[in-house]
Amino acid sequence: MKDSYSFDLDDEGLERSYQAHREAYTKLFDRLGLEYVVVKATSGAMGGSASEEFLAVAETGEDTYVRSTESGYAANVEAVVTPAPPAQPIEGRPEAQVHHTPNTPTIETLVNFLNNANLGRTFTAADTLKNVMLKTRQPGAKEWELVCVAVPGDREVDMKRLEASLEPAEVALLEEADFAKNPFLVKGYIGPKALQDNGVRYLADPRIVPGTAWVTGADKVDHHVVDLLAGRDFTPDGTIEAAEVREGDASPDGQGTLVAARGIEIGHIFQLGRKYADAFELDALGPDSKPIRITMGSYGVGVSRLVGVLAEQNHDDLGLIWPREVSPFDVHIVIAGKDEAVAAGAEKIAAELDAAGIEVILDDRKATPGVKFADAELVGVPTILVVGRGLANGVVEVKDRRSGEREEIAVDAVVEHLVKLVRS
Repeated sequence: MKDSYSFDLDDEGLERSYQAHREAYTKLFDRLGLEYVVVKATSGAMGGSASEEFLAVAETGEDTYVRSTESGYAANVEAVVTPAPPAQPIEGRPEAQVHHTPNTPTIETLVNFLNNANLGRTFTAADTLKNVMLKTRQPGAKEWELVCVAVPGDREVDMKRLEASLEPAEVALLEEADFAKNPFLVKGYIGPKALQDNGVRYLADPRIVPGTAWVTGADKVDHHVVDLLAGRDFTPDGTIEAAEVREGDASPDGQGTLVAARGIEIGHIFQLGRKYADAFELDALGPDSKPIRITMGSYGVGVSRLVGVLAEQNHDDLGLIWPREVSPFDVHIVIAGKDEAVAAGAEKIAAELDAAGIEVILDDRKATPGVKFADAELVGVPTILVVGRGLANGVVEVKDRRSGEREEIAVDAVVEHLVKLVRS
């Protein structure tokens, strides 16, 4: 990892430092010829007010990100902010009613029951409210705190998003012992009333706005409540980004919908602010010689990860294709033949290229030409020079590893040709 830190006297200075690093990283990855995206990200344990990741596009990537179909918006799924729908009127809405719903502890069984209960309308999973019980523990604390996260029933809780939202707290799902200790929690039929009556923190998905009606647990086995209105029958303690992000969701910037892709993190930049400066009481003298609490930025490039990314994005069925900027060699010389004159000619060219400052790998093994050609493709040096039978006619073959194009060059001109090619 290549790390860098900035220290500034004010937020404007931090913004300048942040943008300077962002621009430098962009130039670096552009020069490497990488296909990458810059996405909004969560700061996680690092903390701070702003954070962006540089993700190399790769189907094998460990990170999932989303981007808009109609704008430049892109974000790590943990950083996606769900657009909240407008609140709906509460006046004149039907009263909430508890229904006997036997054997319906899951969303699927509940929806099937409701649609066969002659309630005058069709229900979907999106009409239900899923209450997921968790426990959290703050750093240094011994006791766990109960928390309930409410999401629309057609969505699963994304644990990465959930943990990012509750950072730095430790998060765990409830175990059987937790339910036994809290008998008001009726598994499969949990509703907001018992939770709030018992002081359990209740956090809701941003889609659960005042006036939205839900079907959810009635805190009693085999019972659910229909038409429970947010803002009238229950009020969440806050909102939380915990529901899964799906393709087709509205883009947070209001332009288009989201599509998902995978990537490998190759860089991350943070505006840390004064989190660590406050912890260490780190001050500097300002223009008036009075102490000012500094503000910090942190910036990193995954150097070792870049090698893997370069291989992932620069290969074919035959092997690697190194970008010239980072190739371990400039020219791979293959001696194709057993003639001593061919070997001597190849060694002479290699020596002249070396003298001109060109990095050369010379394959002078006794292996067959076919083996050498295959290995040259596998290693992936940008330019392959084949010295073989054509030397008797005063020519050698120059092959471009990426395009596969071949060109015969006069042996007397090949050193100058390759020097120009490498340095262009």
